[in-house]
Amino acid sequence: MKHPKQKIEQYHLHKAHPEKLQFEVYDLNMYRKKSGDKSAVPHSHSYYQIIWFFEDGGTHDVDFKCFDIQKNTLLFISKDQVHAFDDNLEIKGWLIHFNESFFMHSDVDIFLKYNLFNSPQNPCYSIGNELVEVGFSYISLIQKELTKRESFGSEDVIRFLLKSFLINLERVHRKSVDQRIELTSQYEFQFYKFKDLLEENYAKNLSVQSYAEQLFVSSKTLSTITKSMVSKLPSLLISERVILEAKRLLRFTTLQISEIAFRLGFDDASYFVKYFKRHMDISPSAYRSATTN
Repeated sequence: MKHPKQKIEQYHLHKAHPEKLQFEVYDLNMYRKKSGDKSAVPHSHSYYQIIWFFEDGGTHDVDFKCFDIQKNTLLFISKDQVHAFDDNLEIKGWLIHFNESFFMHSDVDIFLKYNLFNSPQNPCYSIGNELVEVGFSYISLIQKELTKRESFGSEDVIRFLLKSFLINLERVHRKSVDQRIELTSQYEFQFYKFKDLLEENYAKNLSVQSYAEQLFVSSKTLSTITKSMVSKLPSLLISERVILEAKRLLRFTTLQISEIAFRLGFDDASYFVKYFKRHMDISPSAYRSATTN
């Protein structure tokens, strides 16, 4: 008989020691051997994670997708995403952890956050030899700086090195998919702010109007913003985020349907069942049975 699982396990970086540098680099092989089975169980983080796999082989699960690992694949795991390693403990690579407070200091950071770490369609990149060499250089410089983290300006040096590395990754990615990097669109930053608000409030059952008021725009303008950015109405983005969390809780916990409904801001569990079925064409209980057996 399975033990009741009331929540998805979440790990933190220096939560009890906010005075510490909110950034770490680990040898992936050593980290996996130390963590053992724990990393292979679906879990989430309150921080951002970059996993650089050096070699072909194995898979990695991110939310509800399984990615085949190829040589020099980088996975970008956002905070609160549910992911799991496979059972290969001999994996080689790097693991980079950092909290949002370490990273979010400019408009460029906001752009990178939403294009690297919040892209469910493409949370992984495979990089070529030239960028591998550049990446190794950045990681080497970061590791060197980490040995003198008490020195003047060390945190800024590490932050700038990390940002430079991510900018180089995004440049190459944009070139490969023939997309220009635009940082001037007013809609873009309003859209990112909406996404932040949605992440903070998706379980509060807020209306589109409520989100618009917090952004100091009209509901019509918010709709224009989201349609311009992702060709979706804000109401659909809200429901997609609620459904994502519902799927996580159904698959990775043993909470009752009524408990999940309550956690997601539904006063009436029967309405949650109808809401889920309307968006997924399957009931919550049927979804749980199909994904956990």
